[in-house]
Amino acid sequence: MSTTTTLTQKLELLANPTRFMALSARLLPWLSGLAALLILTGLWLTFFKAPPDYQQGETVKIMYVHVPAAWLGMMGYALVAMSSFGLLVFRHPLADVSAKAAAPIGAAFTLLALVTGSLWGKPMWGAYWVWDARLTSVLILFFLYLGLIALRSSIEDETLAAKLTAILGLVGVVILPVIKFSVDWWNTLLQPASVMKMGGPAIHSSILTPLLVMAAGFTILFLALHMKAMRNEILRRRIKAMRHRMVERAGAAHASTPS
Repeated sequence: MSTTTTLTQKLELLANPTRFMALSARLLPWLSGLAALLILTGLWLTFFKAPPDYQQGETVKIMYVHVPAAWLGMMGYALVAMSSFGLLVFRHPLADVSAKAAAPIGAAFTLLALVTGSLWGKPMWGAYWVWDARLTSVLILFFLYLGLIALRSSIEDETLAAKLTAILGLVGVVILPVIKFSVDWWNTLLQPASVMKMGGPAIHSSILTPLLVMAAGFTILFLALHMKAMRNEILRRRIKAMRHRMVERAGAAHASTPS
């Protein structure tokens, strides 16, 4: 049996909501605990080990929250787009559940990136907000998240809502390369990538280590929140289906009762 066939079979097993619920129930406590441990470790490294910047002083430590939040804002939308692709192309049973669960979490991390970026920008640029290419594109990403959430909430037919939000999710994915390469394409106030770049990171290990620990903690937190939100959505749909069947049975029983 080839590796591809084995992977496909595993994905098919996870596509079963019942199997996903059982697996996520076992993983969720471990993910939550690991996320808490990493974030606490990252905060300790940030406040007690990471040096202040020679220009920005202690305000540079906002970076240790801002940068991971910005990464996860983009990762969240990439997850929405991949889930949308899975729904439209492969009709994956959990694809729409994944996309719906990821949107509010991605929006929250994007908002956190915008807020911390504004707080960081005030001492750096003298203003909480400037219409910089990177900042503006991240703001557009936040509005895309809000658009996905609003579109889904405005349509009662869940099947139609899933398809329309999936289309919007795929169309909106073009914002991700714009955010990534905005500092290279335009003259912006932000510096180019210094962590994920060819040739390795360009920052000192005393700064890089707490940043990566915080990024790992935030990433696992995102995964735990996403898994929990998917579980909640599956339960909501099961309850809705049960209520629908109860209404149908009650209607059938009423129709069969002689007057």
